[in-house]
Amino acid sequence: MEVRLLAISHFLYGEGSPEGLIEHAGRVCYRSKSKGDPSSFIRKRIREGHESIIEHAVATFEIKGISRACSHQLVRHRLASYSQESQRYVRLDKPDYITPPSIAANPEALAKYREFMEKAWSYYRELMEMGIPKQDARFVLPNATATRIVMSANFREWRHFIKVRLDPRAQWEIRELARRILSILYRVAPSIFADLAQEAGIEG
Repeated sequence: MEVRLLAISHFLYGEGSPEGLIEHAGRVCYRSKSKGDPSSFIRKRIREGHESIIEHAVATFEIKGISRACSHQLVRHRLASYSQESQRYVRLDKPDYITPPSIAANPEALAKYREFMEKAWSYYRELMEMGIPKQDARFVLPNATATRIVMSANFREWRHFIKVRLDPRAQWEIRELARRILSILYRVAPSIFADLAQEAGIEG
């Protein structure tokens, strides 16, 4: 799994960080002036539940090496924008899939898993050799197929995503994805994500 921050909102005036933008939006609500460091102002607003102000900042990530099973969960977060690698237009000649740790830890299960994956890709190639278009041949590919996706969301939605997907009951793959995203967001916008990072045991 690879997670890369592609873009993040910046304030064009004064404090150039996403926190500067969020503080400015919050100050408009209270008709108050900035006192320098926006951290304490923002953290207090978040503690109070005044999270509408953090919707003004947006972060975009490129995510590689997750399964289609994971991306199917990811796109259920509806207050976000997505661009995903297309199986209609991209030919997937070589097996590229994600192996769950529970299967990787069991030699017998792993052997069966790999055998199935090889057969799935073999049938995929055979169908295309028969003249079946990629968009139809892909029907034999499993949920384990690796994919890449670009996702943009505002900070309020990122907080929601992280809270929901870091829950111990969440699926292991999307839980790891949420942890990696939180680790990056905490570094670039600590005022907004410090509380979540502390709960997750992530250090700056």
